[in-house]
Amino acid sequence: MIDKTAEARAAEAPGPRRDASATYFRFGVALFVVALLPRLYVALAWAAEPVWDGHYYDYGARRIAQGLGYSDDLTRLGQLVWHPWCHYPVGYSAFLALFYRVFGASSTVVAVVDAMTGAALAVVTWRLARYALSERRAAAAGLAVALYPGLVLYAGLEMTEPLAGLLTLAAFWIAVGDRRAVRGLVLGAGMLGVAALVRPQALLCAPFLALVLPRQAGASRVQRLRARAIGALIACVVALVPVLPWTVRNCRVMDGCALISTNGGWNLAIGSFPRATGRFETLKSSDGCRDVTGQVQQDRCWFAYGISQIRDHTSHWLGLIPAKLGYTFDHESFAVEYLHEARPSSWPEPRREAARSATTLFERLLVSAAALGVVAFRPRGAGSTVQGVLALAWALLVYTACFHDPVFWPLVLFACIVPWLPLRGAAESPAALLLGVALLATTVLMHAVFFGEDRYHMVVTPIFCILAAAALRDGRHARAVAQHAA
Repeated sequence: MIDKTAEARAAEAPGPRRDASATYFRFGVALFVVALLPRLYVALAWAAEPVWDGHYYDYGARRIAQGLGYSDDLTRLGQLVWHPWCHYPVGYSAFLALFYRVFGASSTVVAVVDAMTGAALAVVTWRLARYALSERRAAAAGLAVALYPGLVLYAGLEMTEPLAGLLTLAAFWIAVGDRRAVRGLVLGAGMLGVAALVRPQALLCAPFLALVLPRQAGASRVQRLRARAIGALIACVVALVPVLPWTVRNCRVMDGCALISTNGGWNLAIGSFPRATGRFETLKSSDGCRDVTGQVQQDRCWFAYGISQIRDHTSHWLGLIPAKLGYTFDHESFAVEYLHEARPSSWPEPRREAARSATTLFERLLVSAAALGVVAFRPRGAGSTVQGVLALAWALLVYTACFHDPVFWPLVLFACIVPWLPLRGAAESPAALLLGVALLATTVLMHAVFFGEDRYHMVVTPIFCILAAAALRDGRHARAVAQHAA
């Protein structure tokens, strides 16, 4: 006779079951197809000339595919002169260039590549979630990424966020999935370094890879902290290894050394100068950097200018943080606006407004559900009061967000902070979940310092999906240990 209760509990326990590799493979293939089909439709139906930053990513990819490197040509004294770049990170352009070199540079190639990248992101999200949640919840997280409207629309954009998310989550998956924790840490850190070539902020996640190291039995608190610190240091060093060849290239061909790109100082100035609003604003030479020539010199000038503005007008800079986080997390319209800019005839005003409203609604629902993912369900027993208070705090934040001026970023802060607190009754937060929270927290930190736009939350949308799938986990079974994937 089958013990139904034990079977149900096994299904809800975090981590995969060992005897279902064929089922997992079939589900992974099905999930990839489910994610791919709508993305292919969007990308092929609305493919157009890339706009905004996408124009530069595409141009850089074409130059790399032609064997000209990450560069453009300048006219000097009537002659074309090769001119190296590194203002934008090279990773996405280099990725596209691989396909341009083989299949030719066209909007169709971009459409297929971006659609497959988005579909792979759904599968990797599911694989990572299996180390944090039950099988059903992990599958729900993968399906949420596969069908989330904003990510589907993003397949029609020539932008970096899906690839950045894919590589970063792949690094986490590699790290938590290796049976040898140190090897997983090293391999995950290497992948994180590759992700940094697409989105340099990925390096901020490197120290958190030390979370995959097991606790040493009988070790004191100081010894455990020392082991984690050493692991974090190793991860940081290894994450720089894939980056250093590009840094050497920059030192050799640019007007100075740059680790990955030269838009950090520019972004800092945008978030701190007198005309700053909390979102992107175009800098002018009259704002502070007139006599600059090379990209590295310009970046250093704007960085120094931004630091001086923060030092001299600290209250102004701090006062912009809520606006910056609001522009990042309170709405979702970038994909619609990009598609409208690329092909205005396909997006008359009623369709444009309806699409913006729909994507924003889904984003707000997802953020609200994700914040609930850090609250455990404990109907009674120890910790039920603490978790009940957390649930009440969540409800108040949702009420404030919905019935006043839309302010959803406090829910994001709630999701960033609560998993690290030693609260009674909390559900298990394994490394796979905490790494995702670390990505979310470092994203919040970066855009509080620099500036916000809703495109930047697309990288952490898969983390929102994992947290939403974790909503109201049963805290009574919080200590079940996640098994390794088959």
